[in-house]
Amino acid sequence: MSGPLLEIRGLRVEFATPRGVARVLVGVDLDVDRGEVVGLVGESGCGKSVTALAVLRLLRAPGRVSGGRVRFQGRDLLALPEPGMRGVRGRGIAMIFQAPRDCLNPVLTIGRQLGLLLARHDRVAGGAATARARELCEMVELPDPERVLRAYPHELSGGMCQRAMIALALACRPALLIADEATTALDVTVQLQILLLLRGLRDTLGLAQLIITHNLGVVAEACQRVAVMYAGEIVETAAVGELFAAPRHPYTRRLLAARPRIGAAPDGEPIPGSVPDPLARPPGCAFHPRCHRAQPRCGEQHPEPAVLGPGRTVRCYYPEP
Repeated sequence: MSGPLLEIRGLRVEFATPRGVARVLVGVDLDVDRGEVVGLVGESGCGKSVTALAVLRLLRAPGRVSGGRVRFQGRDLLALPEPGMRGVRGRGIAMIFQAPRDCLNPVLTIGRQLGLLLARHDRVAGGAATARARELCEMVELPDPERVLRAYPHELSGGMCQRAMIALALACRPALLIADEATTALDVTVQLQILLLLRGLRDTLGLAQLIITHNLGVVAEACQRVAVMYAGEIVETAAVGELFAAPRHPYTRRLLAARPRIGAAPDGEPIPGSVPDPLARPPGCAFHPRCHRAQPRCGEQHPEPAVLGPGRTVRCYYPEP
């Protein structure tokens, strides 16, 4: 099949609030190819998690998709009837949600949760389901699978809960895995273990991944290509090596400069201000009130993405040299 595995074009999401309509996504364009690992990075509040929820059509009122197109394996997900969409969730696209301990059912064992999932999607039960659950635990490198399958979420560490969530996500052999802040709240050594696990899944299963994070270290370690999001839109895309070597958008440059370095001071001043309120987006470029390169034009006209090379775009009138 030609074309990307996941293709997002002009995706817009808004939330109705007592103060008015909040435009959270204002035209997101993003591709994920088969077997590719793409990082979606930006500050908290930029719309990264909302993008994932919109792709899976898991937004709840008062949120709604107000425009755009989401195609997965050639199908338009936004036009798919709900029964068809239920077949995509889990089997086509699986998601690791934030806070795994909160997402696992606290009154069911890990084995029971895996068993219910396998029975619902693969019609597997009994001994076959138990064997498959054990296989999934081994795939995500959970120690002592028998004990883990008998355990409740509160009996597992944070890292083990995260691995259990990954096992649930892999149960139906999806083509795309969305990992939303999969390493947040884990200590550094466990973060590395999870990242190595995700890399191994890409290599052994050919599993495409969309890794949502605010941690540029995660992007450098796990991703092949990166999309930088700000205020509900993609402002820069590039291969990871190109982005780290020569960021072109001023926002990307400031994000990279703010990375902590052992034994070194931050490279440059912190980004002033904060992500704009989606109820009161500034005119023109949304980043211009915080940008050190802003010119009058930036506050008057909204920039369109400029193609700088194969797979590289930047949404800026005055990109970094």
